[in-house]
Amino acid sequence: MKKRRAIIATLLTASMLLAACGSADQKKNSVQSTKNADGKYEPTLTITIAKQLDENAGKYAEGDDINKNPMVELTEEKLGIKMETTLLGGDAGNYDTKLRLALTGSEELPDVFPVYGTQMIADMIESGRVKAIDEDIEKYMPERLKEIYDKYPETFYPVMKDGKTYGIACAPTLTEGQVMIIRQDWLDNLGLKAPTNLEEFEAVIKAFTEDDPDGNGKKDTYGFTYSGSGVYNTGWVSDPVALFSANSGKHIPGSWQEDENGNLVYGSIDEGNRKTLELLAKWHANGWTFQEAAATGAWDAMGQFTEGKAGIFIGRPWAVGSVRDVTSVDPNAVIACYPNIKQDNGECTYQSAQTTDGWLMFNKDFDNMEAFFTYYDWLYDVAFGTGDFQYGFMEDHDYDIVNGEVVFDTSKFDPAVTDPFLPGKSTVLKNTPMIDRMQEYADAKAGKTETGAQIRAAADFESAPDMAEGYVIANDNREELIPNLYNAEPTPTMKKCWEQLQTMEAQVYTNIIYGKEPIESFDKFVEDWKAQGGEQITQEVNEWYKTMK
Repeated sequence: MKKRRAIIATLLTASMLLAACGSADQKKNSVQSTKNADGKYEPTLTITIAKQLDENAGKYAEGDDINKNPMVELTEEKLGIKMETTLLGGDAGNYDTKLRLALTGSEELPDVFPVYGTQMIADMIESGRVKAIDEDIEKYMPERLKEIYDKYPETFYPVMKDGKTYGIACAPTLTEGQVMIIRQDWLDNLGLKAPTNLEEFEAVIKAFTEDDPDGNGKKDTYGFTYSGSGVYNTGWVSDPVALFSANSGKHIPGSWQEDENGNLVYGSIDEGNRKTLELLAKWHANGWTFQEAAATGAWDAMGQFTEGKAGIFIGRPWAVGSVRDVTSVDPNAVIACYPNIKQDNGECTYQSAQTTDGWLMFNKDFDNMEAFFTYYDWLYDVAFGTGDFQYGFMEDHDYDIVNGEVVFDTSKFDPAVTDPFLPGKSTVLKNTPMIDRMQEYADAKAGKTETGAQIRAAADFESAPDMAEGYVIANDNREELIPNLYNAEPTPTMKKCWEQLQTMEAQVYTNIIYGKEPIESFDKFVEDWKAQGGEQITQEVNEWYKTMK
């Protein structure tokens, strides 16, 4: 608990008053509504929230909608809180546009709303229309939630300014790590084992390209598919970042990490990544890797595996289910998950860790923070497997009990459901809160099946054992996951130069891999990166980092 107290002590200061647009009715509710002996607010208290239109998923019964459905009704029945949702924009871009309109005063901000970009967070704080919530966190956030947030102190960085805190991460948790996903039948056909380092990786992808692993007598396969359409670090699927980490350790492309002196440095300019670029150029020239990686997004690059062309890709365990259609191309295809390769010194390779999917911010006139945390904690029953939500949010919707057993496959419900209502999509959050995305699989494998998450994982071992084993592997290697330590609004020089620097980085990396530039171009890139704003950006990033530490 010392860690939590230290973090809260850092965050806790006098709240900053900011202007906003709460309605008179909301003000009235905040004064009159109080909790009764059962913990229910009387009279019913209304909290307005916002969500992206494309997050309004799931089928509603006839006459229902985002504001009239079983989850909304259950919330009011149990807590005396009515959640009113406004759907803003059709996607992330349109959602941001709607929020910016609110900042101009042409639209009203809801009581609670998610924000997904650090620049938008900064603009919200600067506008004076969101509230500092340090005192609310200390006074109203339940202990079990404080303990969760203590695990991810870096999630507070984007919403802090001048010692005050203007929001909280949306249900922070460590997103599942990536694993190496391989055509096991190809390994078996060639008498090979899964690679454990770069040298073995090269041998396998060469064999997958040149030794007819599918046995069809054609030269129509290759070793490794990945995406290079960004900064060679997708963070989810078709990710080549482990290959870079094999030579650069924690200094992976696109990520800010500490050097030996505790200062933040930008990974893409690390000398170790030069070695991997040289290797990727060799593999590309030999046809051992996906030839169109630089022009292909992560999802489409993964599709090369599904089409039976590539033998290896790196991605999150759930991706196994997304490529299972490879059996329609090759009925003999067998998919297996393995740990990522190690560095030559035996240490793990690293990948980017995601710990949040946006942040919740609060209208400056919103006075019902106690009610919000009551609601938020109630939603977390589904993560802890306690209270009203031991197995899921609502029986007959996201789970059912059939012949005494908890089932999550809606086709096995009694009666079966083909297009279910999704209670988790009718809450303030985008996704159902979780404590850990990997541990439940390790628990289930060990025979522990008490919570809904553990039971669901156990079911996956029956229906998709290859994917479930991938989660266990990811859990065993969670030390590979490292968050980007710069997690704030763009610095002044970033606003001027970052887009240009990112373009230069992508071009140099791609040109080296494609053989259009010699490996020495990397050295020139590092010089130019520093001279054209990178050095000043590094200084600004570290000035910010000192304030966080």
